[in-house]
Amino acid sequence: MSRLQELKDLVASFDKDFVKFYEKGNKSAGTRVRKNMNELKKKAQEIRKEVQEIKAQAKGEEESTPGA
Repeated sequence: MSRLQELKDLVASFDKDFVKFYEKGNKSAGTRVRKNMNELKKKAQEIRKEVQEIKAQAKGEEESTPGA
């Protein structure tokens, strides 16, 4: 579950900038929020790719197993 913890930590690290932007109207924090969301998007894409690779590997092993 290290990937889940990575996501939780990443999102938690955004907290201060979200508060500064949405509650205090700090425009610089808004820029950081956008940057943070882009990081989250990249991490999500990385995880999606990893999941697909694991699924493909499992399917390949399943097909190569006799009697499957």
